[in-house]
Amino acid sequence: MELTVVGSGTVFPDPDRACAGFYVDAGEARLLLDCGPGATRHMARFGLPWGSLSHVAITHFHTDHTGDLPFLFFALKHALAQPRSEPLTLLGPTGTMARLRALADAFGSYVLSPGIRLNVRELGDGHDAELAPGIVLRARRTRHTEESLAYRLEAGAGVVAYTGDTGPDDDLARWLAGGGGGRGGPADLLVTECSLPDALGFPGHMTPSGVAALASVARPRRLLLTHVYPQLERSAVPTLVHQAGWPGEVLMAEDGMRLQVRNI
Repeated sequence: MELTVVGSGTVFPDPDRACAGFYVDAGEARLLLDCGPGATRHMARFGLPWGSLSHVAITHFHTDHTGDLPFLFFALKHALAQPRSEPLTLLGPTGTMARLRALADAFGSYVLSPGIRLNVRELGDGHDAELAPGIVLRARRTRHTEESLAYRLEAGAGVVAYTGDTGPDDDLARWLAGGGGGRGGPADLLVTECSLPDALGFPGHMTPSGVAALASVARPRRLLLTHVYPQLERSAVPTLVHQAGWPGEVLMAEDGMRLQVRNI
């Protein structure tokens, strides 16, 4: 299993970073976690097979996490070199189908009929979806919006967890540690937001001390930080997280970064 950072940015325009997007190649499942503005072009830029995605899973409906869905669907309808017969499954929180209908009203019917069969499945707190034999995506609510979700992708090759946007949450941390059923155990790779300095923190987003507290409970083998706003100096973030009490490996997400995920 391999994760590629498609977009590590925020709503602040950044010439080097698209908005949220993480591509996971798990063999029979080719999953895009979030689809923020620029995600489709960055998948093409990094040589990822955007046209053969099997699943897209969105965490919540903010534009920096969903804004490229219309572009992806338009590209699937008009830009594939060869037609595909495999369906695409879109997973998301309660209300995903209503949002797609609204996008279709705004942009055109291709959003609901992108030239391939589109399956839409809405997930709630504690729900799971089998993406392929032995590959399961589990969902847990987060403290960000009313519908927002975190995900755990569990496969034979390991576990990838992704918080999406969230504020500090002890229950979420315990779930990320494997307390929500399934194969259990900490994630091999935990992708978490780290938006702002501690002094500027507010509910719904994480700071370095919040990340350290989350990781101390979740105990991931590796921690990958994303969604860093300009008010927080990126190069200082790993040190700040370590100083706040997390001694483990801390990586900063960069667009195009590829990480092997192994069940050690």
